[in-house]
Amino acid sequence: MIRRYVGAVLAVVGVLLLVDVALTLTWKEPVTWFLTRNDQSELEKRFAQLDRSLADITPVQPAGSGEDTARSEARMRQAARQLERKVENGDPIGRLEIPSIGLRMMVVQGADTDDLKIGPGHYTQTRLPGERGTVGLAGHRTTYLQPFRKIDELRPGQRISLTMPYGRFDYVVTGRRIVAPQTVSVLNSRSGAERIVLTACHPLFSARERIVVFGRLAKATPRRPAAA
Repeated sequence: MIRRYVGAVLAVVGVLLLVDVALTLTWKEPVTWFLTRNDQSELEKRFAQLDRSLADITPVQPAGSGEDTARSEARMRQAARQLERKVENGDPIGRLEIPSIGLRMMVVQGADTDDLKIGPGHYTQTRLPGERGTVGLAGHRTTYLQPFRKIDELRPGQRISLTMPYGRFDYVVTGRRIVAPQTVSVLNSRSGAERIVLTACHPLFSARERIVVFGRLAKATPRRPAAA
């Protein structure tokens, strides 16, 4: 009797493991997805609150206001610095959109293990959009919400957009590299270059290497945070 019971339990566990593997290969890892499936909705709400709380600091002139480019850039740079001082790791800072791979997710501050469970994370040692330099983002490919699962499909010329409380930043993909995990130099800023760098483990289901996608800033559009 006990043997039959144990055998039945093992058979069920085996089936569940096979289902987990099948879903991970064809869709996404179901357990971590289930645990974090509501986190993005919560981040959207928190971002809206953050957006309103920034409405009265460093007002940014809307597009078409006649403000000269240099002054507009200076305002966005100041707003980015104020945002950086205001948020902590795990807080939402912007919305990432990559239409060509169907990605639209909130980005959180920080790229530690806990941060990346709820969405793409901003490497805090890199810049925020508008500050000039490299904006570095990390994301999972096979666990949790796996935002960067398809970044290997990105091709030069495709668009990456980041909407921050103070502006929308549109980047154009320029290329990609496969590097060792310890190659952090890909996040270094380059003189005069405003760019975005996306990183994730590579290949799928492995952390042996990193895939890195590069993009250059094509357009920065100021926006005023929503009024409370």
